[in-house]
Amino acid sequence: MNRSSWAQASERTSMPMLRAMTWISLRLGRRLSRLVHYPATAYFLLASPSARRASREFLQRALGRPATLGDIWQHMLTFGSTIHDRLFLLNERFDLFDIELHNKALVRDAWLSGRGAFLLGAHLGSFEVMRAIGRTHPELRVAIAMYEENVQHINTLLAAMNPTVKQDVIGLGQVDSMLRVRDYLDSGSMIGMLADRSLLRDAGGSTRSVEFLGTPAEFPLGPLHMAAMLRRPVIFMTGLYRGGNRYDIHFETLADFSKVERGERAAEIERALRRYVGFVEQYCRAAPYNWFNFYDFWQHGSASGGASTQAPAPRRAKVAAGHAANDATNAAPARNATVAATGSAQRASLAARHDFTSTKEP
Repeated sequence: MNRSSWAQASERTSMPMLRAMTWISLRLGRRLSRLVHYPATAYFLLASPSARRASREFLQRALGRPATLGDIWQHMLTFGSTIHDRLFLLNERFDLFDIELHNKALVRDAWLSGRGAFLLGAHLGSFEVMRAIGRTHPELRVAIAMYEENVQHINTLLAAMNPTVKQDVIGLGQVDSMLRVRDYLDSGSMIGMLADRSLLRDAGGSTRSVEFLGTPAEFPLGPLHMAAMLRRPVIFMTGLYRGGNRYDIHFETLADFSKVERGERAAEIERALRRYVGFVEQYCRAAPYNWFNFYDFWQHGSASGGASTQAPAPRRAKVAAGHAANDATNAAPARNATVAATGSAQRASLAARHDFTSTKEP
């Protein structure tokens, strides 16, 4: 299954079934309703041979040994557990979870700066556990940036899980996308992006081949290009499921483009991408069952040298016009200056009242 077909498959989620599962889970509670996703995982394991193959290939790379059927079961069960937990996280039932945060000071410092930051994750663990920070710091906003093709689908999913949830989603690939991202950052918000997939296999210079778990794989450059043009810091984040009700949220310094000159951008972006892939590999090895890309990520066949997978036909990449980036970096509306000034004072006051230094949510 290639990247495009994986994206298409994700659109086939049954909304009535999701609403029913949400209703059942919230009324039965997390522990009792978890019994439902065991048969669901068994069905996924039996009915998705391409997902089994992808799981087996990834796990033998990450584990450093042949993957057993038990490993593949655990891989898919972990995926199902995070999907199930998403129902409770979106409904703000943080009391059900034991969530530990590591290096949270990185987010605190970016927030206090008043210029925001990019939070780059991967399909590794749960991005929804980021809401745990918002539990004690509701003033910290995180907007999700994604390709326009996925925005409607995500909004539909959120509405099914919790119609009252507030989620800022910015569609990429539009002329004003960079401007909207810039405005959110200037208000002190974080911009969250998952940077391990590219919907378009052949997009010219928009992807780069980087060695990942022993074999080169394609990674998109777009998120780092955006951070460089807007001259912002970038933080790697992942929310790893550790079994039971436990999650570990890790933050790592990825790059800071605040003082990078135009002529140095390309080299710094390349350096940041390799650092990003290094973090993804590090946490894949630390928590291999948290990798949720159930398709041929390397686009070449099995790790053991099986037959090659034919690459999908090239499609044109949707990219924002170059002048939009210049507008975003050069135009500074008066309202953003006002927001920045008032926001700075508010952040200083709130920081004095909130504990940003603890490593564990109460």
